[in-house]
Amino acid sequence: MLTRDALEQTLRRIDGRGYKAYRDIQNDYHFNTFSLHIDHVQGDPFATPSKVRVRVPHPIALIPEDGRRHRVRLMATEDYLARQVRAAIRTIARGHRGTGKSGAIVIDAGGQEVLQRTAVTVHPDWVEARLSIGLPAHGRRISGRDAEAMLCEELPRIVERSLLWAALDSDEARAFADCVENQEHIRENLEQRGLVAFVADGALLPRVSGVSDLPMPHDDAIAFRSPESLAVTFELPNPLPDGSATIHGMGVPEGITLITGGGYHGKSTLLRALERGVYPHVPGDGREYVVTRHDAVKIRAEDGRRVENTDISAFIRSLPYGRSTREFSTDDASGSTSQAANIVEALETGSRLLLLDEDTSATNFMVRDARMQALIHAEHEPITPFLDRAVELHTEQGVSTILVMGGCGDYLDVANTVIMMRAYVPHDATDEARAVAVQQPSQRKKEHPAPVKGLTPRIPIAESFDPSRGRREVKIDVKGLSTLLFGRNLIELRGVEQLIDLSQTRAVGYAIHLASERFMTGEKTLSEVLDALDGLLLAEGLDVLAPFRRGEQHPGDFAFARRYEIGAAINRLRTVQLKQMRND
Repeated sequence: MLTRDALEQTLRRIDGRGYKAYRDIQNDYHFNTFSLHIDHVQGDPFATPSKVRVRVPHPIALIPEDGRRHRVRLMATEDYLARQVRAAIRTIARGHRGTGKSGAIVIDAGGQEVLQRTAVTVHPDWVEARLSIGLPAHGRRISGRDAEAMLCEELPRIVERSLLWAALDSDEARAFADCVENQEHIRENLEQRGLVAFVADGALLPRVSGVSDLPMPHDDAIAFRSPESLAVTFELPNPLPDGSATIHGMGVPEGITLITGGGYHGKSTLLRALERGVYPHVPGDGREYVVTRHDAVKIRAEDGRRVENTDISAFIRSLPYGRSTREFSTDDASGSTSQAANIVEALETGSRLLLLDEDTSATNFMVRDARMQALIHAEHEPITPFLDRAVELHTEQGVSTILVMGGCGDYLDVANTVIMMRAYVPHDATDEARAVAVQQPSQRKKEHPAPVKGLTPRIPIAESFDPSRGRREVKIDVKGLSTLLFGRNLIELRGVEQLIDLSQTRAVGYAIHLASERFMTGEKTLSEVLDALDGLLLAEGLDVLAPFRRGEQHPGDFAFARRYEIGAAINRLRTVQLKQMRND
């Protein structure tokens, strides 16, 4: 390992030379309190920034054992440290200095959710932060003095302020990990309590705006308060800020739950909080104790999406001209066929909790009222509405549903729980809804299709996953949160609403490639492939997603993505081939 002096001398030597001379600094360097590893140097100042790592030995970092004693606290500690590195960068780094990305120092720290990331890793022997650095240039000439200031002056100060425990607010750090551990404790105990979600009293669900995930100021928001009849209490492994060892709030039971109420009274706001409740949140977010079962999947209509060899016959029996829906494929799905496929695919990947909002659903898929049944006879209508499958999904397959519905009273006949939102406050309207259903019976006839026999497993064909583009064997890019470029193919993910971070989208792309290389044998079903991928990521961490990583090099910026989002992306890849496994 070279010394800091050696790095300074090299930077002075290449000052003013062509940009590619920066390759001379690609090496490992020892500083007083840490080591600097320059793993990859960008080709020009406009290219993707260079990849570096800073590693601090534990005798210097002194990260306490409490912060890494098990998987959840370790994830929380790593997330907290990444945020501290980002805060130090904003305070210390000078920022833009020259051409292109010159002067940028970036770490992939998170937003309101706490996710496992590759940004910081806490090893038994050291703590390491993985950074992207824009090596400075004027034009395409190296600015060695600016680079020396960044790497030899600013970076050591950033490390000392963010990765040394003595420089951090230890009470804040422990409270951060405590909060995340409490959320995961609640999540782990939902099923045994017969619940699918929990919303704490005092939670602040509204966001500051439609384009910001930050919480609405306390003075403007109405704190959540559970109806007495749905109130539950959880004991916590760590005390709350007020010292309490328990937390109270609303438990959402298994079964079919309607969230209803007038327009602008908070129905969709509650559902959105439950969607995001599959992830832990940072303290102060307002939703840190909105906790949803890990397998919840938001379902919506998605006109135009690709569907490949999916059995949607449970919802759509047949199509005009005798076209079968047992092996349904299309490059341009309608609202109803896409929503049917989204449900079947979510169940195939393992979800047992569906979240739906009438505003983003296909009306004819959700219900067919009495007048439409009279006008369009059953023999001419292939759609079995979700209304007539929801109970069966729960009783026969253990699938619960949470549904926002303000415009169709027919769902009162099947709801186990009805939550009425009035001026942003929830009320248990279950008994009232049942009374209305008796007093004003629906005139519609229940559809009586054949019972659902179960899912038809599908086998992904590895040859249909090609990540290459041009001369690149693997070319996977993110073009935005909802746009993934996999080789030559664009995967559109706007309908996958629980993707919340750009680095998740990136991880999805590389996870697909990894799964196709290792687990798609032509015999494993999609569910089995995702099982194997889950096992590998649990055992080896997200670093394994980097296809060309050597040794301990910077793995890139990845954040944890659930199997449901990975499966959703596979199903939306327009080249994908999936073979059904049928016993009949």
